[in-house]
Amino acid sequence: MSTTSTARLCPGCDLPVLPKVAQHGQSAYCPRCKTRLYRGGSRLFSAELAIALACLILFIPAHIFPMITIRLFGVMIPATIVSGTFTLAPEFPLVAGLILFCSSIAPLLVCLSVLGAQYGLQRRQFRLFKSSLWIIEHFKYWAMFDVFLVSLAISCFKVQDYADIFVGPGLYSLVILQILLSLLLTRISINHYWEAWQPETDHKRESITHHCHTCHMSQSKHDHCVRCHTPLHKRMPHSIQKTWAYLIAASIFIFPANLYPISIFLNNGKRAEDTIFSGVASLIKQDMHGIAIIIFVASIVVPLAKILGLALILLMIQFKRKVNHLLRMRVYRFIQWIGKWSMMDLFVISIMVALIDREQLLDFTPGPGAIAFGVVVVLTMLAAESLDSRLIWDNYEHRTK
Repeated sequence: MSTTSTARLCPGCDLPVLPKVAQHGQSAYCPRCKTRLYRGGSRLFSAELAIALACLILFIPAHIFPMITIRLFGVMIPATIVSGTFTLAPEFPLVAGLILFCSSIAPLLVCLSVLGAQYGLQRRQFRLFKSSLWIIEHFKYWAMFDVFLVSLAISCFKVQDYADIFVGPGLYSLVILQILLSLLLTRISINHYWEAWQPETDHKRESITHHCHTCHMSQSKHDHCVRCHTPLHKRMPHSIQKTWAYLIAASIFIFPANLYPISIFLNNGKRAEDTIFSGVASLIKQDMHGIAIIIFVASIVVPLAKILGLALILLMIQFKRKVNHLLRMRVYRFIQWIGKWSMMDLFVISIMVALIDREQLLDFTPGPGAIAFGVVVVLTMLAAESLDSRLIWDNYEHRTK
């Protein structure tokens, strides 16, 4: 173990620390909130570049070739990643845009930004470098190939009673693409890139008071960060107000999301409108208990848990509660991680729309509840992102021991 000489403020709780970092294969974590401070190992970016390039190459077959093809009433119907969004776009442009962003645009921008960050670092192009790292840091939560693949499996179970299913080359490409993207997001470290651009200067614990939200450099008080020139704040401006605003809006939209039909299924002239809950009940009646549990958790439990969990954290911050800081931090991290899985129902809708479109014989379209549900997903994810986790720990040192 080698000890760095540079004191840092933990980005999770603002604790001044001197992180000890292994030369290879280990990382340093905050002793108080367990946030990773530093990743051990070399700062060679060639492996990340190779993975990003491989992802970009696989984007082409994954989006051009069909993932699956079904035989419905003797007709072969292929489905690509984007075919459902194109079908939804005329009547549900907002839902289609959200699905397209999470299933294609966000992961594409993340991979391109890895190339942009490395090119900007090599050519010392600051704007390109800074913008690329911002995209990686914020859009990685919106890259949802894993959620899309699970949604595809659920859709296949739903249509198996009506059609024969054939796997296409696009699915193999998408699976490999997801594996590579997960590997890329696991390897990449925003701190490594900024350290390669300009290493932190040595300073003592008592001299650092601010942590930059953009480049994560610990420093004394300035108007702007000395490394990335972003306006410097002790805490993210209006963090509590923004988070409350997103949560209140999400709480309003969650009622129409659950009360209005999220999908409309037409079978031989019979129209069946399903809310999220009735859809779960229908799956149980069809003995699809596993899928019913997945949909129930992702579409009902997770959105409610995110709203209630973040509201509880905010209340404990505002009432200056001096207990359970680490528990609150773990709940916050869990909310950040689980947030994207609420997109599952919308992905299922887009895939079903692409596959089942036989007009009066068999048809599947989203209902008005899908729009409200999409709004809830976006607002809850934005709420989690807008909360400054360091507010949880502001009164930690004053607690009763």
